[in-house]
Amino acid sequence: MAGFDKVVDTYEQAMSGLTDGMTVIAGGFGLCGIPEGLIAQIKTMKTSGLTFVSNNCGVDDFGLGILLQEKQIKKMISSYVGENAEFERQYLAGELEVELTPQGTLAEKMRAGGAGIPAFYTATGYGTPVAEGKEVKEFNGRQYILEESITGEFAIIRAWKADKMGNLVYRDTAMNFNPMAATAGKTTVVEVEEIVEVGELKPMEIQTPGIYVDRIIKGSFEKRIERLTLAKN
Repeated sequence: MAGFDKVVDTYEQAMSGLTDGMTVIAGGFGLCGIPEGLIAQIKTMKTSGLTFVSNNCGVDDFGLGILLQEKQIKKMISSYVGENAEFERQYLAGELEVELTPQGTLAEKMRAGGAGIPAFYTATGYGTPVAEGKEVKEFNGRQYILEESITGEFAIIRAWKADKMGNLVYRDTAMNFNPMAATAGKTTVVEVEEIVEVGELKPMEIQTPGIYVDRIIKGSFEKRIERLTLAKN
């Protein structure tokens, strides 16, 4: 990786510097828009004691679920914990710490962390277990809770296209949490389907500026469907 060229050739280079106990922000929603190859590399590295911030934890044998299988995740900060029997088992057995966060709040925690905002007030979760132990303040007659923002040592992202300077374009619903997550990592690594030369992306189509991106790798993706339902003839 030289100068403004952020492309790396191997997954070892892409995830260089990740060590035990770090916090990783991961893009994706279900299995849509997840950085499959970067997750697989973390499994290969056997890095452990990790805290993952992600909407969910994949399924039992795909996505972040493969890291649960290897007991590499210590804590999940997430919104949805269904579709994963091993997640449930580890949580109920006291092997996995879980911090449930409403989806909109989780997205804003990432965005605020990337923007350098340490905390923000939201009405979401007031009067529920989500608000326990958090500061409450009234604005215009409505109660709000104080939520702290989130950053991580690494952010792992999936995008459709990138130029060599790291400007990103996402595809349809694979955009989901990826743009917010990309801003919240001290080191942001992006796995993409296509890498183009600088200048090929139109300024108006760039959804994450390259200033947030540290490394880019071209991957190949299984694009597994989380749940397939067929109509009866």
